[in-house]
Amino acid sequence: MPRKTSAPSPASAPAAPAKKKSQTVAAAPAAVPETGRVDAATLDALMRADHGDPFSVLGMHHTGTALVVRALLPGAAEVELLDTLGRRLCTLVRQESSTLFTGAVPRRRNPFAYRLRIRWTDAEGRALEPVVVDDAYRFAPLIRDTDLYLLAEGTHHRPYEWMGAHPQIHEGTGGTRFVVWAPSARRVSVVGSFNQWDGRRHLMRRRHECGLWEIFVPQVGEGDLYKFEVLGADGVVRVKADPYAFRAEVRPQTASVVQRLLPGVAIDETRRQANALDAAVSIYEVHLGSWRHGEDGRWLSYRELAEQLVPYVRDLGFTHIELLPVHEHPFDGSWGYQPTGLYAPTSRFGTPEDFRAFVDAAHAAGLGVILDWVPGHFPTDAFALAEFDGTHLYEHADPREGFHQDWNTLIYNYGRTEVRNFLVGNALYWIERFGIDGLRVDAVASMLYRDYSRRDGEWIPNRHGGRENLEAIEFLRRANFIVGTQRPEAVMIAEESTSFPMVTRPPAEGLQSGGLGFHYKWNMGWMNDTLAYFSRDPVYRSHHHDQLRFSLMYAFSENFVLPLSHDEVVHGKGSLIRKMPGDDWQKFANLRAYLGFMWGHPGKKLLFMGCEFAQWNEWNEAAQLDWPLLEQAPHAGMQRLVRDLNSVLRHYPALHQRDVQPDGFAWVSHEDAQHSVIVFERRAAPDEAGHAARVLVICNLTPVVRHGWRIGVPQAGAWRELINTDQAVYGGSGVGNGVLESEALPWQDQAQSIVMTLPPLATVMLVID
Repeated sequence: MPRKTSAPSPASAPAAPAKKKSQTVAAAPAAVPETGRVDAATLDALMRADHGDPFSVLGMHHTGTALVVRALLPGAAEVELLDTLGRRLCTLVRQESSTLFTGAVPRRRNPFAYRLRIRWTDAEGRALEPVVVDDAYRFAPLIRDTDLYLLAEGTHHRPYEWMGAHPQIHEGTGGTRFVVWAPSARRVSVVGSFNQWDGRRHLMRRRHECGLWEIFVPQVGEGDLYKFEVLGADGVVRVKADPYAFRAEVRPQTASVVQRLLPGVAIDETRRQANALDAAVSIYEVHLGSWRHGEDGRWLSYRELAEQLVPYVRDLGFTHIELLPVHEHPFDGSWGYQPTGLYAPTSRFGTPEDFRAFVDAAHAAGLGVILDWVPGHFPTDAFALAEFDGTHLYEHADPREGFHQDWNTLIYNYGRTEVRNFLVGNALYWIERFGIDGLRVDAVASMLYRDYSRRDGEWIPNRHGGRENLEAIEFLRRANFIVGTQRPEAVMIAEESTSFPMVTRPPAEGLQSGGLGFHYKWNMGWMNDTLAYFSRDPVYRSHHHDQLRFSLMYAFSENFVLPLSHDEVVHGKGSLIRKMPGDDWQKFANLRAYLGFMWGHPGKKLLFMGCEFAQWNEWNEAAQLDWPLLEQAPHAGMQRLVRDLNSVLRHYPALHQRDVQPDGFAWVSHEDAQHSVIVFERRAAPDEAGHAARVLVICNLTPVVRHGWRIGVPQAGAWRELINTDQAVYGGSGVGNGVLESEALPWQDQAQSIVMTLPPLATVMLVID
C-alpha cells in the first residue's frame, strides 16, 4: 500500500501529469449561460399586455454579463437575430410556452443595430415563409425634451407636429412615429393592419409624467390603418381612433390612416386683405355632400368640387366659400357638427391632398375658404375621445359640466391645458397646412355659459358663483390670440346668439379680460328680426316696423356678418322662398327685396346654397340641390340678382368699406311704418378732397307702386339705379326709374331731394355719377 504524504504547497507543487481520457476530476461549477429569460411576473405582464414599461424589457439590453435580445412576437414560430447585413447571429428561443423569444448575442458587448428574421404561422398554425423586419424596440425615443416640456405644459402652438402618426426616417430606417396622450393609462399599444391588431406586438413607451406614449414602428407607412389600444386606469381595454389622425377610414369604418403631414402654406397678404374689415365679403355657405351629386348619385370628390363648385361660386361673385364642418364624423345626419376626427378632412370626398387641392383651386379663383369649426363638443362614440384612457380625459367628469343635453354630446374640459392645446393647435393646423382663410366657431353661446340650455340645479356655477364659463372664455381668447398673432391673414368668426359683450374686441393684456378677440360675429338678432318681418303679410308689416330698423341700434357694437344660413332652411323651417307671404309672384318679389335689403345693410353677407336661386324645398343633406329649377325664369332671375348684388358690393366701396363703422351709415327715413318704406345711405371713406362715395338704399315693402315719392338725397346731381330688385330680368314687374335729377328742395333733413317711383315689394339702390 503506498505511503501517505502531505500535499505540496501551491508554490512548490510540480506540474500535474497529463490526464488520461478516462480520468475524471472534480471541477468548479460553470456559470449558467445568459439567455435573456425574464421572471414569471414580467412574462405574465407581457403576455397579458399589461406591462407599463415594455422598453425596459424588450429589445436589446446589457444584463451585466451579456448582451441579450428579447422580442414579444405572438404568432411567430421561429425567430433569428441578424445584423444589418443580414448575417445570422443566433436563434432566439421561446421562453416556455409563451411568445416571448430571447437569446444572448455571442461575442458582442455593446448594443448595435439588428434585425429579426421571423417565420410566422397562419391561422391553421402552419409555418409561413420567413420575413426580415426591424425591431421597434431597438430605436431610441424621438420626442425632444423641449417639445416634451411644451406639450406637457400645454403651450406647444403646433402639437400636431409631434402627436399622432408621422411617417419618417429614424436611425436610417423608414417607418412611422406614433405618439398619443393617455396619462392615466396602465398600458398603450398601437394596433393596426401591420400587426394583426394585436395589442401585444407594439406596446408603447411612456414618456415621464406628461402622460405621452410613443413608439417608432418600422416598415409602417402611408395608408396603413391603425388605432390605439388603451388599458385604462379602470382595467378596461379600449380601442381608440387617434385624436390627432390626419386621415380616417370612410364611415362606417373608424380606423385612423397613416398620413404624412402636408407642407405648410405661406402667409398670404392678398388673403389678409380679402378678409379685412373694410373688404367686400360675401360668403356662400355649402354642405359639400349635398351641393351637387355625380350622375350615379354619389358624392363629388374634393377635386370634382374644385372643378364645379369653385367656378360656380366665382361666377356668382361671392368672395368666400364657407364649408359646413369637414372634420371626420361618423353620422351623415350630423352634417359634420359631431366630429370624431378634428384633424382629418373627411374621407367621404377624398384624401387630405385632395382637400388641399380644393382650397388651392379656390384661392386661384380669388375665393377665400372658411371652415365651420366645432371646439364646443364631441360625440360619445366609444372609438373616439370619450373616456379615452379610462378617465374623463377630454371631457368633464360631472355631467352638469361635461354633457350637452341638446345634442347628447360631451363638452371639452377647457380647464385642462392639454385639451386647450389640442384645440388651439387644431385651429392653426387648418390654416397652416391647408391655407384655410378663416374658422367660423360653432355654438359659441353654448361654450360661454355654464347654464346654457339647463334648468336650475343642472349646472355648476363658476368659482365666483356666476354662470359664465371662465375656462371656455380663456380658451376662446387664447385661440383667437394665437391665430391672430401666428397667422394674421386668417379670421375667426363667432356664431354667438346672445348679447355677450365685446365678442369682436381684442382681449386685454394677459388674456384675462377684455374682449374675446374674434374678428367677426354672426348677427343672429338681425337674422331673427328680419326673417320674422319678411315672413309677415305686407298688410301687417306696418305694426312691426321696428323689426326692420332695430338692428341699426347695435349694428356697430360688433363686427357683424349677416347670416341666412343652413339653420334657417332645415328641420321643418322651410326654404327661404316658402317663408315669404303671398302668391308665387309675391314670394319671389319679397325674397328679392329681402336680399337687396341685406346687401345694402351694414355687415358682411352669408347665404346658404340653394337660396341664391330660391329652391322651394328645404335643405336635405341626403339630396342634391334642385338644379332643374334654374330652367324656370323666376329662379334664374333670383340667381342673376344675387350675382348682380355681389358685383355692386365688390365694386362700390360705400357698400362694404365701412361695414363696422357708424359713419358708414345714415338714416334718411326710417319712421314711415304706415307705408313700410325705409331709406338709408351707405358711405365710403372720404377721398383727398373730402368727398365720400355714397349709395342710397330705398325699400318699399308693400305690393303697392308709389308714384311721385320724394326722397331727400345727400348730394346734388343725377342719381341712377344701381340695383332694382323689381327689374324684369330678375322676374319683377319692371317698374323703374330713369335718371333722377336732384332738386334744391330740402327734404328729410337733406338739402336736396329727388322724386321717384317706388316699385312694389322691392329694394332700389341709387348712385350719383
